[in-house]
Amino acid sequence: MSTNSHPYHIVDQSLWPIAAALGSMSMMTGLVIWFHTTSPILLMTSLTILSITSYLWWRDVAREGTHQGLHTSIVTQGLRSGMVLFIVSEILFFLSFFWAFFHSSLAPTPEIGSAWPPTEVSPFNPFQIPLLNTTILLSSGITVTWAHHSLMENNYSQTTQALTVTILLGAYFSALQAFEYMEAPFTISDSVYGSTFFVATGFHGLHVIIGTTFLLISLMRHKNNHLSPEHHFGFEAAAWYWHFVDVVWLFLFTSIYWWGSYKISMMKVPLVSNQKAHNK
Repeated sequence: MSTNSHPYHIVDQSLWPIAAALGSMSMMTGLVIWFHTTSPILLMTSLTILSITSYLWWRDVAREGTHQGLHTSIVTQGLRSGMVLFIVSEILFFLSFFWAFFHSSLAPTPEIGSAWPPTEVSPFNPFQIPLLNTTILLSSGITVTWAHHSLMENNYSQTTQALTVTILLGAYFSALQAFEYMEAPFTISDSVYGSTFFVATGFHGLHVIIGTTFLLISLMRHKNNHLSPEHHFGFEAAAWYWHFVDVVWLFLFTSIYWWGSYKISMMKVPLVSNQKAHNK
């Protein structure tokens, strides 16, 4: 930094972006092959490449910010803006799923029985596992905030405890969701209800796993004394992401699990009236 006349970070050339791009392309190709041939070899290979690339890339970023001092205040501000834009893009990503859900549920078509949930589909009881998962995620939002405030106060032990509890709650949520999927009375191929339910909740579950991994990396960095009250944006970004996951789940629970479980019929009354008029 002593040779630079500006506070910006000019990133060195790296193989990790192209490795991540090739791994992502291979993963999508492997996913298609797995769907059609049930062979997961390419999918698992590409996931391994992506995992190794992510680890090495994050290791380099941690070194740049922690040991080399390249993440100045201006660079950190750019990282904050980038994280905000990323979360906005994630909000729009989930908005498309909610749009599909309400488009199908507010005006159910005759193909699904003119009712929502569709005929022959038994939805989940929202006050069993879904309500428990809601309690778990809200509790994890409290513990991650506890960890952030403890870090700001330079309380090493409480930051460790709070982050550990948050990670365990995230893992518990994922385990309960996996159990819920295994016990589901319908599948993703059961009309538009199954498609919207599993795509929306499944992508949220994937985000919970990513967020749990994000927090686990923050805990490992904290244990290695990488974080300080003045320099901890990596953990702060993880906390922002985790709060975003919490808010999305609240919308999923209230709309898809709770409101979506009540039977809505659009054509039952008009059909009865027309039948009586015809009989007369």
